[in-house]
Amino acid sequence: MIFYRIHDRCVKVRPGATARDWMDSTNQSFAYRCLPLLIANACGWELLLPCDVEAEWNGGPALSDITVTVNNDDFGNGRMASSHFGHGILTFNTGFVIRTDVGVATLVRGAPNLPKAGIAPLEGIVETDWLNFSFTMNWIFTAPGKVSFRAGEPFCFLMPVSIAAVEAVEPQIRPIDEAPEIAAGYREWAELRNDFNKRLAANDPDAVKNRWQKWYTRGVQPNGEAAPTRHRSKLNVRPPRV
Repeated sequence: MIFYRIHDRCVKVRPGATARDWMDSTNQSFAYRCLPLLIANACGWELLLPCDVEAEWNGGPALSDITVTVNNDDFGNGRMASSHFGHGILTFNTGFVIRTDVGVATLVRGAPNLPKAGIAPLEGIVETDWLNFSFTMNWIFTAPGKVSFRAGEPFCFLMPVSIAAVEAVEPQIRPIDEAPEIAAGYREWAELRNDFNKRLAANDPDAVKNRWQKWYTRGVQPNGEAAPTRHRSKLNVRPPRV
């Protein structure tokens, strides 16, 4: 993935950060026990705002119904953010032409698990293996009002994807008993999980000490069988090389 910067001044690109304020605020930061959340948070690259951006929508469909204020002249006059489509859509310029390997597209979205009051990120898949032009990141207001994006905040998240790999998948729905080994493993997991939750609710000392069953985090089945070596408990996403 190559980021060809269009201007000398560009936004910062960094690997996805795992931390979230709302996760910090959960009881004993329990949200960080969810490995799928952490992997999703880190599985790509963030584009960070170089300045504060405020936008206000009055509920109308016209371009002029969104007012955008950018607190940095270098990124003002629509260079960073603007009302480009109307209908309550706020548009950010990424400032890059991005090139990926043949067959690899880029999922363009908001940072995972990072909700923002009053506005929601729109997602798109861009064929970055052949484009010679840039693309935008768009957010849509969920109600009339004002939103603020702060300098250093991620406004866009990029993740390489293979469209062909998705098209090659043929989903099937079958009863679990057609796979006896999977069915037995699931029932063992369900029984142990229900027992653990009951003991946790009863303040059983061992359950309280362990706090949760860490099978998935450790990469093991409840019977102790190790997961394949491809299991990840942490990602090593590399920063861009300049």
